[in-house]
Amino acid sequence: MSDIPTSALFISLVILIFISAYFSSSETSMMTLNRYRLRHLAKDKNRAAIRVEKLLNKPDKLIGLILIGNNLVNILASAIATIIGQRLFGDAGIAIATGALTFVILVFAEVTPKTLAVLYPEKIAFPSSFILIPLQKILSPFVWFINGISSCLLRIFGISVNQQNDDALSSEELRSVVNEAGTMIPEHHQQMLLSILELEQVTVDEIMVPRNEIAAIDINQDWDTILKQLKHRTHTMTLLYRDTIDEAIGFLHARDSLLILLKEEFTKTTLLRSARELYFIPEGTPLNTQLVKFQQNKQRMGLVVDEYGDIQGLVTLADILEEIVGDFTTSREPHTSEEIHKQNDDSYIIEGGIGIRDLNKEMNWTLPTDGPRTLNGLILEHLETIPTSVVSTRICGYPMEIMEVENNMVKLVKIIPKLYTEESE
Repeated sequence: MSDIPTSALFISLVILIFISAYFSSSETSMMTLNRYRLRHLAKDKNRAAIRVEKLLNKPDKLIGLILIGNNLVNILASAIATIIGQRLFGDAGIAIATGALTFVILVFAEVTPKTLAVLYPEKIAFPSSFILIPLQKILSPFVWFINGISSCLLRIFGISVNQQNDDALSSEELRSVVNEAGTMIPEHHQQMLLSILELEQVTVDEIMVPRNEIAAIDINQDWDTILKQLKHRTHTMTLLYRDTIDEAIGFLHARDSLLILLKEEFTKTTLLRSARELYFIPEGTPLNTQLVKFQQNKQRMGLVVDEYGDIQGLVTLADILEEIVGDFTTSREPHTSEEIHKQNDDSYIIEGGIGIRDLNKEMNWTLPTDGPRTLNGLILEHLETIPTSVVSTRICGYPMEIMEVENNMVKLVKIIPKLYTEESE
């Protein structure tokens, strides 16, 4: 190199630093790419994405290629810088060149290009693939040799380079992705996606209509009483039973009863004949499982039964869908539930039969959901007795005043959220 002019060596050094910066930025951009977005672009036939995905399918070869290229460039740059230093400053120039080159490489060939690659991985990785793919073919013998040695060393420690990392997302990880989507996914759509993920954590007995609220008719009553109940019913489906709801016969659809009334004489016999077969759901079934079972069995509603076969409540397909998309029949405005009544002093009169999950969702509260499923059950569990008069208590930081008790149930509760205090563990 003694015959090469110093100016030419300077130009060569600058070019090598640029090449080093290219390898550094390529490595960082390839490793920081969003793999799921990359797969999506590749499926959409984006050529650059297909090239990058092909490179990333064999990460050991890609890393080997980039490191070989980067180290060769840096070593050559170090040799040229040493020659330039000796020419300009003599023996002291070696130390000066080492210090100066270290600073230049750190700033211009490492930190700056890698920071840029982290900020704009696609803009750097996609064009970079044009060069890396042919370069990989040219240097494949060297890459194969280096990777072979590296693989042997890893096998000594019991590590296989052929094992594939599992890129699948868990439910919690997917929930984090949805939460961090920001404006890319509308807020209501985010809530729907999160609700779908939460279906496996909610069981049918948490959203069911309790047995005492099921629209039902005792078929053993006199015919005039049955007709009167049919006339005043507001539900599409009515449960028919004998004496007790545990002796259920079937569901009567309003359309079926109307057809019977139009076609023939309306009697108990024809009423029973038109009853639809019952579908039973085991207590504790997760909503995601039940949604699939509804689809498989072509059903839209079922009776929830406990381990003894006793009916606990009623669940419909609409109940599960409302867990995903929200209420179909009520306003989306806050605090509009028929069971929650806001007062002028910012307190709330709440019916004891409301579900705790519904109350938390409606009011954005944090009452515990791992125990009783209704506000009445939560209060009774907390007090460990059935109150006979007005009682005030505090549950999970929320001050509550029992206002009305009927049939051994708390009917009305006054809650004052502005007096909430966070309870210490």
